[in-house]
Amino acid sequence: LLDTAPDLVAALNSLLKDHNKTPIEFQAARNLASQGSVGLTQLGFPEVVDEHARLQLKQQYLDTYAKQSCVNTQFFPEMPQLLQRLEEYKTPWGIVTNKPGWLTDPILEHLNLTARAACVISGDTLPKRKPHPDPLLLASKNINILPENCVYVGDDPRDIYAGNAAGMYTCVANYGYIEPETQTDRWGADFVINSPLELFNHIQLSQK
Repeated sequence: LLDTAPDLVAALNSLLKDHNKTPIEFQAARNLASQGSVGLTQLGFPEVVDEHARLQLKQQYLDTYAKQSCVNTQFFPEMPQLLQRLEEYKTPWGIVTNKPGWLTDPILEHLNLTARAACVISGDTLPKRKPHPDPLLLASKNINILPENCVYVGDDPRDIYAGNAAGMYTCVANYGYIEPETQTDRWGADFVINSPLELFNHIQLSQK
């Protein structure tokens, strides 16, 4: 849905600067964005192995990110057109993310998406997060559409695992944060898209 990597990586580099460490090139960190604070802090601070210290570092990162999460975050190309078409065809869409609500909600408000999304399930909405299917099943319930009639789109294996476990159709967004050598066709998704509008074509075909 949203290209959050610019702000996520900027927050990492702010934290590295605070610790007198060398910033990381954007492209070296971009594809770890879907791994969130855990993956990014591990990239920036590989020498920190103590669990308590890593948790402290993660919280420092999240606090830093919260202050600058809406600076350069924007839609992926074609995403505004996809949302417009879905809404024109009365097809509800929602968000299920592992990002906690206190980080998710400000971004959605900033981009005027709060009222448009049929549901928003954040990482702290339920006790369990993806790859557990519970968040996806709650989203299905909230939008009043059976899981088997839903498509879940993601760019990480846990997205596909969660969608499959929930009994939904699953789709890999190859335009997301995926390492170039990754073989996404092995994740077990029903189909793969290379741009957002391809998803609309799949939905139209399934309704014929």
